[in-house]
Amino acid sequence: MDPGLVPVLMLVAVTATLFLLGAAGVRRLKPWPVAVRGGVAALFVTTGLAHFVGMREELVAMVPPALPTPGLLVTITGVLELAGAAGVLWSRTAPWAAGGLTLLLLGMFPANVYKALHGPVSSVMDELVPRSLMQVVFLAATGSLVVFYARASNRPFAQRRP
Repeated sequence: MDPGLVPVLMLVAVTATLFLLGAAGVRRLKPWPVAVRGGVAALFVTTGLAHFVGMREELVAMVPPALPTPGLLVTITGVLELAGAAGVLWSRTAPWAAGGLTLLLLGMFPANVYKALHGPVSSVMDELVPRSLMQVVFLAATGSLVVFYARASNRPFAQRRP
């Protein structure tokens, strides 16, 4: 299996598992945003830890040369990913964490393009189209939470959910 698929698989597997548990009757997991929040948390724990263990040098190399202190930027984005993963699990901070993670994905996209165009390409997931599609999947997950919570904030308090 291509290691570049691990984050996508984490997102999909955890979201699907939580969704199925909710459908099977686990009340706390019934609303779909709870399943997506769990999947997003798993995704960003996986990618956030990679900023410190296992892939750090590869991530530092992805930072476009125009940006200063690549090591510091990788550390900061790793901490933000881990904080976002924790924040998206708590219902009070989930809307803000989902919004922050969406902005973080958009801000890091140039590094993904740089990696795809300037290599080295060690797997199919390092190429521009698959890498970009993977980012779209991540943005769809975080963006769906942003939209859900934005709509929920316009409803009366008694009608709000997760």
